[in-house]
Amino acid sequence: MAQQHTKSLRLRLRYRFDNLVAGGTAALIGWLALACLAVVIPASTVLVWADRGAPATLSGRLTAVWVSVGQTLKIGGAVGSPVYVLASVTLALVALLFVSTLVSLITTGINQRIMSLRRGHSTVLEAGHTVVLGWSDQVFPVIGELVAANANQRRSAVAVLAPKDKVEMEDEISAFLTDAGTGAVTGTTRIVCRSGRTTDPTVLARVSPQTAKAVLVLPPAGEAGDAHVVKTLLALDAAVPGSGDAVVVAAVRDTRNHLTARLAAGPGGHVLCVDDIIARLLVQTARQPGLSLVYQELLDFEGDEFYTAAPGGLAGRTFGEALLAFTTSSVVGLLRADGVVVLNPDPGTAIDAGDRIVVISEDDDTAVPQDAAAWVDEDAIVTARPRTPQPERLLLLGWNRRAPLVLDQLDQFVSPGTTLDVVALGGKTTLHATSEIAGARSRLEVSFHGGDITDPEVLAKLDVPSYDSVIVIGEAAGPWTGAADPNDTGTDTDAGTDDRTLVTLLHLRAIGEAAQQELSLTTEMSDDGNRLLAPAREGADFIVSGRLISLLMTQISESRHLADVFEELFRAEGNELYLKPVADYVRTGREVPFATLVESARRRGECAVGYRLRAQAGTGPGFGVLLNPDKRQRVRFDEHDWLIVLAES
Repeated sequence: MAQQHTKSLRLRLRYRFDNLVAGGTAALIGWLALACLAVVIPASTVLVWADRGAPATLSGRLTAVWVSVGQTLKIGGAVGSPVYVLASVTLALVALLFVSTLVSLITTGINQRIMSLRRGHSTVLEAGHTVVLGWSDQVFPVIGELVAANANQRRSAVAVLAPKDKVEMEDEISAFLTDAGTGAVTGTTRIVCRSGRTTDPTVLARVSPQTAKAVLVLPPAGEAGDAHVVKTLLALDAAVPGSGDAVVVAAVRDTRNHLTARLAAGPGGHVLCVDDIIARLLVQTARQPGLSLVYQELLDFEGDEFYTAAPGGLAGRTFGEALLAFTTSSVVGLLRADGVVVLNPDPGTAIDAGDRIVVISEDDDTAVPQDAAAWVDEDAIVTARPRTPQPERLLLLGWNRRAPLVLDQLDQFVSPGTTLDVVALGGKTTLHATSEIAGARSRLEVSFHGGDITDPEVLAKLDVPSYDSVIVIGEAAGPWTGAADPNDTGTDTDAGTDDRTLVTLLHLRAIGEAAQQELSLTTEMSDDGNRLLAPAREGADFIVSGRLISLLMTQISESRHLADVFEELFRAEGNELYLKPVADYVRTGREVPFATLVESARRRGECAVGYRLRAQAGTGPGFGVLLNPDKRQRVRFDEHDWLIVLAES
């Protein structure tokens, strides 16, 4: 009962206090003055009466009380005639009002400035920094790679502008870098976040794009993502006509929007098409198992990647001589003085003084010339055995907007007579829509079959182990058509497609185990987190669209010429990366320096850049892949190992 009474009293007091606060400023000042007087006057009286040196008379003690009250409340406490006391109190109140107002104005100004900074509306005063426009899951690998790329720089900055709360962005980025092992402290790289619409030219000025070295435009999730990228590029051109000296890199998902985005980016901009690049990599990896691991190594800044080096003493010599001129870097091409990139030119091509040498190296300062020709073992070099291209049986599980592009790429790469069976959701009514796709192939014979790829009975009827290669792509749980579905957004954040892919991989693993056979699988995924859950063997080939495009954008932002390098690597014509049997180059079963393989590849018009050991293919973190090994390193190869070469198709 007493407890209820106490609670009731507390509620009544709180209710009266709320009413008092609701009464306005005047009421608050009045009650505050009364509360002060109710405390100060009795306390001053006690102090005076308790003081042994206080006046003996009552009037003297009352005067002492007044002086104490005045000093405590900062209203003077002067003693004298009534007019003098009144004037003194008035002046003290005026001074108190002035000082209080001044403090209030200063406090308000500081608070407004703090709130403005917290909202991310101030201007970034940096030069030579990297600007990231937009917010999606891709922002995290982009920033992580930029931090790694700038690790050897004394000072660098990354400015992020997105329609998101500044503090939330900073917290999410910090959490990602900590979870990724980069640490909350980003070393020499400062991460600066600003909030605002990326499609407003006046808002873009907050991140100073006119003084940036690179600007990355990320595609947001959703159906309007590509349109938002185009508008952002137009706003960037309005804010900084010609985009200044900055490298502008953007990405769109749909091939139908690629040309529009390129026009908006201008002649100096680089626009990546996610669908096209992913389709190319799916096909190349399906034909070259392990190639996804090679690209992973080349695209992130933790290992070896593409750089350019001055020719120095190599000016006037041939490209073939340059192949063995770097002990710890792998030469792959030339950047001509006019800006044209030539990969794997003829070994007799002369190197001009104005050229730069394209190399794969650990960092931009590790490409140091050091002759490795003395390490070539001539006795170990062999002549390649002739190999006749054979038709293959391929299986494509799933269908999405990228699937027609996959078929186009396969038709360019495979040998005549190769067959492809496509299994995806749908019925007989949808098969007619795909007849034009099947009939347009010159080398590839395509057959379409309706079926749910997550159904183990459907997969069991396919005799999956009999196929030379299996490609699994993301598929929504709905009917499909042969043409690109305009309602299919194909966003990289579509968790449903990855969920179905994981189920399919689970059944494929069971099929492989039952057949006691390792299936040649290439899988497309949207979320890198789902890749970690995939029920597949260690070192399996995964093409994670969001992460891969993020890494590619970051590489180009650090060196604009890399756009031409990757463009040639990804297309069917020109030079590509291959994993070829090492037995075609050197004798197996004996230790040979890697320089020997470089020389053997040179005689075939190829650039050797690394190798993959079959015995270590299931062991992380490299899964047998080693790019850019020291040319003095001796390796004992088995006949089933592979040499990674850059060669013409």
